[in-house]
Amino acid sequence: MPYVLLLFSIVFEVFGSFMLKLSNGFTRAWPVVGVVAGYGLCFYLLSNVLQFLPLGPVYATWSGLGTILTVLVGVLFFKERINRTGVIGIVLLVTGLILLNMTK
Repeated sequence: MPYVLLLFSIVFEVFGSFMLKLSNGFTRAWPVVGVVAGYGLCFYLLSNVLQFLPLGPVYATWSGLGTILTVLVGVLFFKERINRTGVIGIVLLVTGLILLNMTK
């Protein structure tokens, strides 16, 4: 169950970041509500996960997968570009997360 909560925490973090981009510098009300809701739920779920799993691997997984998914959201919804160096960075992130989580 903690891993399911971690997954939802990551999804809400990515949603909060998506809304942050749409908020246009906190000038649009509904996206700001989305930012507060997304990050609020994200950190609430993350705090519950940390009752069961160790901080280091959880935070690395949360931030790493959140970063990767946020990059994908930028590419898909905001037409941002990712070059070869960015792809290598994502591969290194995934590799690091796998190695870190193997040490538990």
